[in-house]
Amino acid sequence: MKSQQLKWVLLVALALIWGSSFILIKRGLIALSPFQVGSLRIIFCAIFLLIIGFKSLTAIPSGKWKYIALTSLFGTFIPAYLFAIAQTQINSSVSSILNSLTPLNTLILGAVVFGLDFKRTQIFGVAVGFLGTILLIFNGAINHPNQNYFYTILIIIASVCYALNVNFIKKYLSEIKPLSITTGNFLVMLFPALLILLLTDFSTIIFHEKVTHAMLFIAVLGIIGTGIANILFYKLIQISSPVFATSVTYLIPVVAFFWGLLDNEMLTPVQFLGAFVILIGVYLSSKK
Repeated sequence: MKSQQLKWVLLVALALIWGSSFILIKRGLIALSPFQVGSLRIIFCAIFLLIIGFKSLTAIPSGKWKYIALTSLFGTFIPAYLFAIAQTQINSSVSSILNSLTPLNTLILGAVVFGLDFKRTQIFGVAVGFLGTILLIFNGAINHPNQNYFYTILIIIASVCYALNVNFIKKYLSEIKPLSITTGNFLVMLFPALLILLLTDFSTIIFHEKVTHAMLFIAVLGIIGTGIANILFYKLIQISSPVFATSVTYLIPVVAFFWGLLDNEMLTPVQFLGAFVILIGVYLSSKK
C-alpha cells in the first residue's frame, strides 16, 4: 500500500482504538485506583511488546536510548497516570475532547522548541482552540457541579506531553522501526510502573471479582489501546508529518462521545459548541 493511502488507514484505525480508550479507563476505575490503572496499563503493554518485539531492541543504537527514554516518559508514562487521575472527576467524553488539543500543542512546541515556522492562520487557530477550551471547561463546571473541572488541567498537561513526544520522534527517531521504539519505550517504563503498583494496596485486592473484571478492561487498553496503537502511531509519524499524525484527535472525540452516550454521559449544548470550536481551532492550526 502506498504511503499516501496507508497514512489514512492508520489514522482511522487509531481513531477507533484511542477513541475507545477513555471508556476502558472509566471501566478500570470502577475497582482500581488511578495509579493502579496507569501502572497495569503499562505493565500489560510491556509484557506483550517484550514477547513480540524483544529482538527488535538490538536495532536501537546506543546513542538513541536517551530519546527512547524521553519518548517513553512523555508519550505514555506521564499521560497514563494523568488521564486515569482526571477521569475520577470528569466524564470520559470531556477527557477525549480536551485530548484534541494535542495538535495545537504540537504546533506551539514545534515552533518554540524545534524551530518550525508559524503561519498567521495557525496563530488564529491556536487562539480559537483556546477559546473553545474555555467554553467547554467553564460551562461544564457550571452545569456539572458534582464534577471537579480543575482536573481538566491534567488532560491539558497530558496533551502537551503527547506534543513533545511527537516532535521528539520525528526529529530524533525517524530512522528507527516503530516496533523497536515502542518496545524500547515500555522496557524503560516497566520497572517504574511495577514499583508504583507495589506501593499501592494492589496485593490485597487482586483476587476480588470486581478487580479481576476491571483488570480485563485495562489489559485490552494496555495491549491494543497502548501497545499496538503506539506501533501504528509511530509508523504514521514516520510516513507523514507530526501535525497530520496528531490530527487523529479530530476523530477520537467522535468515537469516545458515542461510547459516552452508551454509558449515559451527556454534554450540554454549550459544551458541544466548545468542542466544535476546539476542532475548528485544531483544523486552522494544522493547515500548511
